[in-house]
Amino acid sequence: MKKTAQKIINRLLSLGDGKVLIILALIAGFAAGLAAVVLKHAIIGVKFMLTSWFNAETGSLLYLAYPGIGIFITVIFVKYFVRDNISHGITRVLHAISRKKSKLKPHNCYSSVIASSFTIGFGGSVGAEAPIVLTGAAIGSNIGQYFGRNYKTVTLLIGCGAAGAVAGIFKAPLAGIVFTLEILMLDLTLSSIIPLLVSSLAATLVSYLLLGRDVEFSNIITEFSMHNIPFYIVLGLFCGFVALYFTRATLAIENRLSKILKPYKSWIIGSVSLGILIFLLPPLYGEGYGILSSLLTDNSDAIFQDSMFYAFKDTVWIMFIYLAAIIVFKVVAMALTNGCGGVGGTFGPTLFIGGISGFLIAKVINTLGVADVPEVNFTLVGMGGMMAAVMHAPLTAIFLIAEITGGYGLLFPLMIASVSAFLTNRSFERHSIYTRRLALRGELITHNKDQAALTLLDIKNLIEKDFIAVKQNDKLGDFVKIISISNRNIFPVISDDEKLLGLVYLDSVRRIMFDSNLYESVYVRDFMFPSSVTINVNDAMNVVIEKFEETKKWNLPVVDENDVYCGFLSKSQILTAYRDVIVEVSEE
Repeated sequence: MKKTAQKIINRLLSLGDGKVLIILALIAGFAAGLAAVVLKHAIIGVKFMLTSWFNAETGSLLYLAYPGIGIFITVIFVKYFVRDNISHGITRVLHAISRKKSKLKPHNCYSSVIASSFTIGFGGSVGAEAPIVLTGAAIGSNIGQYFGRNYKTVTLLIGCGAAGAVAGIFKAPLAGIVFTLEILMLDLTLSSIIPLLVSSLAATLVSYLLLGRDVEFSNIITEFSMHNIPFYIVLGLFCGFVALYFTRATLAIENRLSKILKPYKSWIIGSVSLGILIFLLPPLYGEGYGILSSLLTDNSDAIFQDSMFYAFKDTVWIMFIYLAAIIVFKVVAMALTNGCGGVGGTFGPTLFIGGISGFLIAKVINTLGVADVPEVNFTLVGMGGMMAAVMHAPLTAIFLIAEITGGYGLLFPLMIASVSAFLTNRSFERHSIYTRRLALRGELITHNKDQAALTLLDIKNLIEKDFIAVKQNDKLGDFVKIISISNRNIFPVISDDEKLLGLVYLDSVRRIMFDSNLYESVYVRDFMFPSSVTINVNDAMNVVIEKFEETKKWNLPVVDENDVYCGFLSKSQILTAYRDVIVEVSEE
């Protein structure tokens, strides 16, 4: 069996790099599409089993318990079976591209699917898209690694897997491609677009075969009216500011929970808080796509389903307050879910909040009699506007909403709202919710090839360790012996616990090093200079470059978090490595 498999692999590899890449992209697309279908069915199945028998008019106390139970199962699964951090899937993919040579672990091909099924199925207020993107990207990465592909090809296969995942879960092949180009920052070249197309089409075909060809929200939009353009601009501005709250509140809550050292405490705090929120506002349960579907079929009563406020469903001002509360607390519920150990993403909540925002704006306009705007159109356009602002991905937003509605009837309002929302949010927030953490650590890869090359450089691999260290109490005679066997003109001075104290330059001792009368009376400390600038092993490469520019030096010492001496970093070594990476990321 192994010999047969090896023959097939050898035959495949003999076809040439271009054909091999297309075949691997096809495999990644099929696998990612299948994973998307499995995850979708798993979440729906778990949710149906747990909630299908609830009374729509009274709500259920089980909303208090379900999310915590799901997160608890997820935490146990991750801690004892996965033994790795699998949260924030899209951020994890970006981190792998920029810092781990595009290598994702094999368990990422399935672990996020299992974990998010429990988290979301039991009511965790997060989305399935980020876990499935991580799954698809991991499939592409591991296929590339298995067949011995280089960094650039493995990165492209990550993009193929991610594109397939988005295409499969939404039946939206173009959105899958644009998502990869816009979010994962892959270069748009002929060598990249064909594999991405193949992967997206393969995943969409799998989704068609297993889920049917019907798109999510077909034949529901009404004709676009030019008179509504100002209102779409208002919706875009509203989405931009809500997205600002979305990003900052999410990171603040998750950071606060991460500071709780004992996991069980963060689980208790998060689960109890989340259960209370979902009990009060049942639309926060799970992804929320069911609520969006109801709004898009003119069934606004659904937002009050299972709620203690069901009796007020016909009171307009209570509906406004209720919708606003859903927008505000969906962000809190999402952050609590991820912060206390759940596995899910922000993609789904972004669409949900955008849809609720669009419906709310349209409802207010119609109720006040300012104009008569189509609530369905505004719900869909709100989804696009929020995605454009939160993810900083206006093109993905436009193509995704266009594809899930079965046409481009909303193209113009989508463009207006997406651009308005994106520009509004970008004015206050430079980075998207996926890239903000990486940007703060200097680990964000971008379309700028110079910046991308710097990001891909790893300080630990560039440290030169052939500088001989000396002690401050060493005598000149002993130091001269060290000079005689060294091929360097800089000597780090370290303490007994190997912490860096300063530097000695050969030029400083050149005029006295041959005077043997001083060998016993002069010590290293007498001609040691303190090192005013050091590089930390965890510094981002752009910070390192800035330190070289400020000091005008060609060599700088490197220390760890405890100031322990590690070696030297030279500008020439960085330039050599930088040139090699530029060649690797640029070649067609």
